[in-house]
Amino acid sequence: MIQFLAMLTMLIDHIGLVWFPENMTWRIIGRLALPFYAYCIVLGYSRTSNMNRYLGRMTVIALLSQLPYQIAFHRLEVNTVGSLLACLLLLRLLDKWSGKPLLQVLLAAAFAGFLETVPFSYGAYVIILVLIYRYAQVQQYTLFHFFLNVVSFFVKGWFIQAFSLFATFLIVYLPDFMRSADKVKIPRVIWRSFYPLHLTSIAIVYSVQSNSPFI
Repeated sequence: MIQFLAMLTMLIDHIGLVWFPENMTWRIIGRLALPFYAYCIVLGYSRTSNMNRYLGRMTVIALLSQLPYQIAFHRLEVNTVGSLLACLLLLRLLDKWSGKPLLQVLLAAAFAGFLETVPFSYGAYVIILVLIYRYAQVQQYTLFHFFLNVVSFFVKGWFIQAFSLFATFLIVYLPDFMRSADKVKIPRVIWRSFYPLHLTSIAIVYSVQSNSPFI
């Protein structure tokens, strides 16, 4: 169910961003997508039987998505899957440095700074959110996510990002619903191909409508 909600809310967000930027309803619903994807990354990291293959898949998806991402949204930044790939690499390195808390903190700070500088989609925000889901107690998710949104508002002016808290609320307070809804099985090929395919579709349609070349 988390996978389905992640794809659905992301699609709604991107349609709103491209074609209905003046209507914030689309973007508000879309704020739920990143927490769902971030949580899926944490689950995937803990459950995968082949980390190298997992990293490889994420790398391919990020590379395939980059040009459509830039064309669709006119943003010179690394796409969101690229940001999640960086989070995955960080989790792996943090586990390798287990027992060295100072080095782990410095490493996380370095990754956060790197994502802000390059820049990557969502920057340090996505790093911190993934770390919350990975290391905090489930009962603390909502509180930490709330404070992350408060800081993001004062530092970056991200008011609308506050609505992303509803995704964490569903994860924490409606786990039975999320588990029961797991009957909605998403084929792996759809889950893995959705991001680049939907971005490519948006980029093509937008380019045709605006009479601008796709490449």
